[in-house]
Amino acid sequence: MIKAVVAGAAGRMGKRLIALLHENPDFEVVGAFERPAHPQVGQDAGTVAGVGSFGVPILDAPGKALKGGQVLLDFTAPTATMQNLEAASRSNVAMVIGTTGIGEADLSRIPEFCRTIPCVRSPSMSIGVNVVFGTLAQMAASLGDAYDVEIVEAHHHFKKDAPSGTAERMAEVIAHALGRDLKKVGVYGRHGMVGERGGKEIGVHAIRAGDIVGEHTVLFGGIGERIEVTVRSQSRDSYVQGALRAAAWVVGKSPGLYDMRDVLGLK
Repeated sequence: MIKAVVAGAAGRMGKRLIALLHENPDFEVVGAFERPAHPQVGQDAGTVAGVGSFGVPILDAPGKALKGGQVLLDFTAPTATMQNLEAASRSNVAMVIGTTGIGEADLSRIPEFCRTIPCVRSPSMSIGVNVVFGTLAQMAASLGDAYDVEIVEAHHHFKKDAPSGTAERMAEVIAHALGRDLKKVGVYGRHGMVGERGGKEIGVHAIRAGDIVGEHTVLFGGIGERIEVTVRSQSRDSYVQGALRAAAWVVGKSPGLYDMRDVLGLK
């Protein structure tokens, strides 16, 4: 049985992680923590997650929570995730990172911590989305420059980063397949008299409304036809199930930075 620790235990993703880990016979939740002064620090993690008390209190820092753990699952916020990664590295605990919006400077630091622990980080933990990444690369390479590319993503109004990590990754995959530099051709939203669309632009657009869990549509627009690939997450459980699969896979692996393609055997 894999001993799991959950960061952000009282958050939307944290509670679903705890609930599904608790249901899964391959895992045992042995630790949970939140930011200091969070109102639910000290409460039972199972009670907060709605699955009943199981004797694991929500602590206010990763240090004690990581004791006895084998893997830390983190869907918190960029700054917190970097602090938690450092703590996991010190405690020799493997990690699964589902946090998005991490800046370039911090992304460059992640491999340093992975010299001592194995870590899976992905812009999306959804198994379906990670399969679609490969499909998009094949489609883009085959369709080529004759088709315009636009990406539209929609999420709930609580999401802080835009565009989503998944949309960014879709754009990167497509740009690579087309031999383009995303930093030069990426267009993030349009407003005003922007002129005729550039032939090699890759448009990325973000919608924030209500309680949308997550929707991503990639549109390949040619003359006379339009091809759309859409992934809709019906609930956060699609991300959680992917994270659990990553957690089961990463425990016991050699130190290093991995992604969901490694987990799913897609490389």
